[in-house]
Amino acid sequence: MDKLKDKVAVITGATSGMALATAKLFVEEGAYVFITGRRQKQLDDAVKAIGKNVTGVQGDVSNLADLDRLYETVKRAKGHVDVLFASAGTGELATIGEVSEEHFDKTFNVNVRGTLFTVQKALPLFSNGGAIILNASIASMKGIPSFGVYSASKAAVRSFARTWTLELKDRNIRVNVISPGTIDTAILEGIPQEQLDKFVAMIPQGRMGRPEEIATAALFLASSDSSFVTGIELFVDGGTAQV
Repeated sequence: MDKLKDKVAVITGATSGMALATAKLFVEEGAYVFITGRRQKQLDDAVKAIGKNVTGVQGDVSNLADLDRLYETVKRAKGHVDVLFASAGTGELATIGEVSEEHFDKTFNVNVRGTLFTVQKALPLFSNGGAIILNASIASMKGIPSFGVYSASKAAVRSFARTWTLELKDRNIRVNVISPGTIDTAILEGIPQEQLDKFVAMIPQGRMGRPEEIATAALFLASSDSSFVTGIELFVDGGTAQV
């Protein structure tokens, strides 16, 4: 316990699933956490579920004014950031023939634009040292029908980490990526069972992952346990992208 004692963490998109599980674990490990979400009720519910050492700030990561408000809140309350988990993301199914301008813009605005400016606007609050974790996906490595735009957006996130690892090395800020496989979260709601069965069939461990299994990986990358780890893509996927 106390792997993040007295640390200040920001986690975007933390009203459910992997990011909410991560926020809970970070608090258990001693951090004070600021979480974001687009919907106020779900954000309030998440704050209640975490229970202590947490502040919720409503906002959309693709809206730069919302990000400014987030970091103004963090600066006022704590003055700095030690750990950032840029987790907010979105994804919808669409084949190449079905992709619309709206589908493309929504996906890239949240997953790429949102990740970029979430990190950029946090940097003034980082002292020398700290950890930035980006949320990508094994979809960037696998050919998955109907996931083309989503997969491309997550490949961009992975690319960001390589560049930022070098750009931030003189500040001793580590940048790493978590690439989840199929995790049992609300993002799977609405996907036909036949498609879910296909996803599970691709997993060597024969099951979907749990949000808590992403949280423990994020804790590793956020803490001093990974002090000599930067620029990596950590697959938490039951082996899906590895074999």
